[in-house]
Amino acid sequence: MNYFSSDFKLGILGGGQLGKMMLYETRKLDIYTKVLESSKEAPCRIACDEFVLGDLLDFDAVYNFGKNVDVLTIEIENVNIKALEKLEKEGVKVYPPTKALKIIQNKATQKLFYVDNNIPTATFSRFAYTSEIADSIAHGGISFPFVWKAAQFGYDGQGVKVVRKVEDLQDLPNVECIAEEMVPFKNELSVIVARSASGEVVSYPVVEMEFHPEANQVEYVICPARIDESVAKKAQEIALRVSDKIQQVGLLAVEMFQTENDEILVNEVAPRPHNSGHQTIEASYTNQFEQHIRAILDLPLGSTENKVAGIMVNLVGAEGYTGAVVYENIENILKLEGVTPHIYGKKQTRPFRKMGHVTIVNKDITKARAIAQEVKETIKVISK
Repeated sequence: MNYFSSDFKLGILGGGQLGKMMLYETRKLDIYTKVLESSKEAPCRIACDEFVLGDLLDFDAVYNFGKNVDVLTIEIENVNIKALEKLEKEGVKVYPPTKALKIIQNKATQKLFYVDNNIPTATFSRFAYTSEIADSIAHGGISFPFVWKAAQFGYDGQGVKVVRKVEDLQDLPNVECIAEEMVPFKNELSVIVARSASGEVVSYPVVEMEFHPEANQVEYVICPARIDESVAKKAQEIALRVSDKIQQVGLLAVEMFQTENDEILVNEVAPRPHNSGHQTIEASYTNQFEQHIRAILDLPLGSTENKVAGIMVNLVGAEGYTGAVVYENIENILKLEGVTPHIYGKKQTRPFRKMGHVTIVNKDITKARAIAQEVKETIKVISK
């Protein structure tokens, strides 16, 4: 099929920053794009050929949108699966396939999948409702501390909470969830695997993630990870095994814990471009967004090697500020070596909302990390 400067239509479910960065690549290749999103202020609105307003969880909205594209992909997991299944049956190519998406969309199902496929993961208990957890604690089923995770609709640190006492359960939503044993770990790692429609597979170098302690959001992504080669090899092997078992098409970001004993445990996965791959735009031969497009269109996959060390700094809304966004001191970070800001186009900021990111590239990972710290301390995402 001729994808370039043709009548071919690529549909994207979701209009956020991941979709916007995907559109950088489709515009480069002159691939016609159509985006479905519920917000008319979505970042994707400025870069696609067609922008359609609609609820991603509404069957009719997703089905009617998908009927008019040749290949359908996602930039967020929270979409109507039944509509995608019907579209698949009618011949629309849906990537990732709904079989893979159904496993990933629900964290409880995802964790059971790891157990069934002998993929190492933290011990957990599954609950139909959060209200059942207190009874389990009382009868010795689980003990403090543990991590509560909503089975569905969590993102950017939402739907996750460390529970240290019964009172911590009080304000949590009464939904299907898991209670996961807290794992003492040295590092949080991620490996992005790309799989094409015909089965070609490549993986990116292991990255190290540093999280904000309160918001549970990634603050820094460091590539390559500062870990022993043997640990990196183990993480790569496990990520490839997860990809093989799930059989996704497109990207799969596999987030993992490196324990104090250097074991690797899978935390969770995302079947799309991911925050832990943003540094690839400047640091890799083939960035993650281009790789995703290559994979879902069954084009040859590109090199995943680093050209240079890269660190990504998330730009999130500062605490205490809500309203029309202002990026304070951005001109100061532009003076720093190897710094590239990416502003997502969200006009309104609020505490911890992802508003952009900054990539720092340098031949020396230690120097790159120092510049990243300076970036973090200099730029402020505030409101008028």
